[in-house]
Amino acid sequence: MSQTHGGNLRELALSSGIPESELLDFSANLNPLGPPEWLRPVIAANVSALAHYPDPDCTALVEAAARRYGVAMEEVIAGNGSAEILSLLPRVLGKPRALVPVPAYVDYARSAALGGMKVKSLPFKEENGFQLDFPALEMALRGDEAVFIGRPNNPTGHVCDAGALRALALRNPATLFVVDEAFGDFVDGFESLTRERPANIIVLLSLTKAFAIPGLRLGCAVANAELAARMRALLPPWSVNTLAQAVGVAALQDTEYLCRTRAFVREQRETLAAELGSLPGLHVYPAEADFLLVRTATDASALARRMLREGIAIRLCTNFEGLGTRFFRVAVRTAQENARLCKALRSALGFPAIAAPKCRAASIMFQGTSSNAGKSVLTAALCRILQQDGLSVAPFKSQNMSLNSCVTRDGLEMGRAQVMQAQACRIEPEARMNPILLKPNSDTGSQVILLGKPVGNMNVGEYIRFKPQAFEAAKQAFDSLAAEHDVVVLEGAGSPAEVNLKHHDIVNMPMARHANAPVLLVGDIDRGGVYASFVGSMEVLNEWERALVAGFVVNRFRGQEALLQDAHDYVHRHTRLPVLGVIPYLPNLGLPEEDSVTFKAARSQSASGGAEQVDIALLDLPHLSNFTDFDALRIEPDVVVRIVRSREELGSPDAVILPGSKHVAADLAHLRQSGLAAAVIELARRGKTEIVGICGGYQMLGQRIEDPQRIESEGTPVEGLGLLPLSTVMEPEKTLKRVMGRHAESGFALHGYEIHHGQSACDASLTPLVLREDGEVIGVGCGLAWGSYLHGIFDADPFRRWFIDRLRIRRGLAPVGRVVAVYDLQEAFDRLAAVVRASLDMKQIYRLLKLG
Repeated sequence: MSQTHGGNLRELALSSGIPESELLDFSANLNPLGPPEWLRPVIAANVSALAHYPDPDCTALVEAAARRYGVAMEEVIAGNGSAEILSLLPRVLGKPRALVPVPAYVDYARSAALGGMKVKSLPFKEENGFQLDFPALEMALRGDEAVFIGRPNNPTGHVCDAGALRALALRNPATLFVVDEAFGDFVDGFESLTRERPANIIVLLSLTKAFAIPGLRLGCAVANAELAARMRALLPPWSVNTLAQAVGVAALQDTEYLCRTRAFVREQRETLAAELGSLPGLHVYPAEADFLLVRTATDASALARRMLREGIAIRLCTNFEGLGTRFFRVAVRTAQENARLCKALRSALGFPAIAAPKCRAASIMFQGTSSNAGKSVLTAALCRILQQDGLSVAPFKSQNMSLNSCVTRDGLEMGRAQVMQAQACRIEPEARMNPILLKPNSDTGSQVILLGKPVGNMNVGEYIRFKPQAFEAAKQAFDSLAAEHDVVVLEGAGSPAEVNLKHHDIVNMPMARHANAPVLLVGDIDRGGVYASFVGSMEVLNEWERALVAGFVVNRFRGQEALLQDAHDYVHRHTRLPVLGVIPYLPNLGLPEEDSVTFKAARSQSASGGAEQVDIALLDLPHLSNFTDFDALRIEPDVVVRIVRSREELGSPDAVILPGSKHVAADLAHLRQSGLAAAVIELARRGKTEIVGICGGYQMLGQRIEDPQRIESEGTPVEGLGLLPLSTVMEPEKTLKRVMGRHAESGFALHGYEIHHGQSACDASLTPLVLREDGEVIGVGCGLAWGSYLHGIFDADPFRRWFIDRLRIRRGLAPVGRVVAVYDLQEAFDRLAAVVRASLDMKQIYRLLKLG
C-alpha cells in the first residue's frame, strides 16, 4: 500500500479492501467545488467532433490562453497535461544541470534526470517554514542550469514573491527558470509570472486542478517564442484531444468560477488549518494554496494507516526530498469533509472526541423532474412507512410556493402539504417543517411567510435578495428538527434542473447538501418522457449535485412493470444510477393534492351529476387558495363537485361555493369580467341555489372591501356581490388561528383554522351562523347565502352530512340522516404506505438512511 502519491485512490482501495466510492481522498489537490457546471454541456456539444482528428495546432486553445495570460500566441504551448510539457523541457533547455529547491514536486527532478540533466537539490530550511531562500538560491547559480520552482510550492503551499523572482531572473540571464503555477488559480491575489516575464522564465500552467478535470489531461506553458517553437516541434501530433481542447477554451474564459473557488478555498483552508493546529502533536505550515503541509510528533505512516481504516486517504510526504517520515499533506475540501478529517485525526491520534449534541437525524430527500411529479405524496408515504417501523419521523420542505396553507396549534402558518406529511408521521405540524412559504398575490410577487409569520410582500428581485437570510432560517429550522427525530424526510420543489433558478436555489440540492440527504429523483410516467427527464436532469446538474442523487423513482405507472426493464437499463447506462421503485397510478387516494397544479389542470364541467346526486359548483379563481377545503365533499357518494370557470358552465347547481382567495379584489374583477358574478347574483335572486363563501369568498359575498394599507391590492375600494350585509377592511395584522367552534343552525361542532387579513363587520340584525369556542362570530348568513372565515369547515363529518342533506331536501330528495363517508386521512395514509412499501426498494432506502 502506498500513500506517497496523490490521485492513487484506486490503488488504495484495492490494497485496503475499502470500496473506492467510500474512500474520502485528501491526497489529491483538486478543486473542492468539483468541475464547473458548463463541463457536461461542452463535452456533449463536441461529441460529434470525435469523428474527426483534433486540431494539431490547438489554435482555439492557444488563442484563448494567449488572451487569458496576456501573451502572444507564439509564446504558448499546449500539451497533454503540464506533465507532458515538463517531460519535454530537458530536451530543449540546453542546460546540463537542474537545480531544484526542495521539498518540491517529485517530477521536477525525475523529468530532468530522464532528460539527461544532472540534478542538484537546494534544501529549504524547516526553521524558515520551508520558504524559498533567494540569496542561497542565487549563490548556487552558475549559468549552466535550469531552476525548477513551484508557485505555490507543492507540498508546502507557499508562494514565493513574484517581484523577487523576476529580479533574480534578470540578474542571471544565463539561467533558465521553470516556474510551475499549477496551483496558482487557488491563491488570492495571485500574480502570475506570465506577465512582465523575463525571457529566461518559462511558466507551466495546469487547467486540470483548478477545474477538477484531471482525467482530461490539459496543460499549457508560456515561454519565449524561440523556446516555445522548439517545444512544439517535439510534441507528438494530436497531443491534445478534441474534448480537452474544447473544455480548455471554456475554462480559460471562466474567471467567475475561479473567483468563487478562491473565496471558498480561502475560507475552508483557514478553518481547516485552525482545526488541525488545535490538535496536540500536529504542526500546520502556513499555506496559500488548496492544501496544507502538516508535521506530526511521530511517524506519519502509522497515522495514515489508521486514517485509511476510517475511509480517509492522506498524502504521506516521505518521497518529497527534504521531508521525513513525520510529514503528511491534506487537500482542502468541503466543510463537511474537512470536519470528518479532523474527527478521524483526533481519533487516530488517541484524543477523546469533542462532546457533541445528539447526533443529527438520518435524512433522505424526494426531488422531482417537474412540479406535480408526486413528491409530496411520496414524502408522506415514506413518513408513514418509517413511522410504522417504529422511527420518530418529521417532514421538511425549506420553501413551498402555495396558496394552500394551514395554521399550527401555536398560530403559525405553513404549507398544507407539510401539514399532511406531519399527519402521516402522527406528529403535530410545526412551522419549522416548512420555514418558508410563498403565497403568490400577483404574476410577479408573493407574500413571504417566514417561520409561520408574514414578513411582507416581495417581487421576484426583492425575494432573491432576501433568500440568503431565508435560507439561513431554513437551515436552522432543519437542524432543530433533525436534533429531535430519528429521520427527516425532505421534499424539494419543482425540479433541481431548472437552470434559470439553480444559482439561487434554496430548496433542492443546496438543502440536500446541508442535510447530507441522498436524493431520490421522482418522475411522472403518466405525463410521458419520464426517462428522458431522468437523463436530462442529470446532464444539467453540477458534479456535486449529481453526487447527491442516489436513484430514481418512476411514479404513476399504469401497466406491467416488467416492460420497463429496458428503459431502466438505459437510464443506468447513462447515469450509473438505479431505478429504486415503480409506484403504480393511484386514483382516489383520499389525500389532499400537493399543490394547485392538479386542480388548475382539471377539466371544467357543465353537466351535473345523476338524479340522486346534489350538484355543487366550485368557482375557480385566478388567485384561489386552500382548494383542499372541499376535498371532504368529493368523497361523498351523493355529491358531484364541479369546477366552474365560465358562466356557460355554471347552470343551476344546488350550491355555488366561492373559495378562498389571495387577491380578493382581482378575483372579484375576474368574476365580473367572466359574467360569473352576474350569474351567481341571478341564482341567489331565484332562491333555489345555496351560495357559500369561504374566507376570501365570504368577503366577496359582502357589500364592500377596502384595502387602505394596500395589503392585497392598489388600495381602491371594491364593491362585493352584495349578497350579505357585510363590509371588510384589510388589516396589516394577519389572523392566524386554529379553531374549534360550532354551527349555530345545526348545532354541530366544527374545526379548522383562520388565515385572513380582512376584518369583517356585519349588520347587527344578522343571526350568527358560525361561532368560535370563544364566542367570536366568524360566519353569518342571509337567506340562502352564507359564509365563514373557517377553512376546513366541511371536514367535520356530521356538519357536512347536514349541509348535503339540506341540499337534497331542496332538490326533492330524501335526507340520508347519517354520516355516509368519514373524512379520515389516517386510513388513507396506511393504504398509501402499503402500496409504496411494496413498490420501493426499502432495503436500499434503509441503506441510504444508514439504518439498515
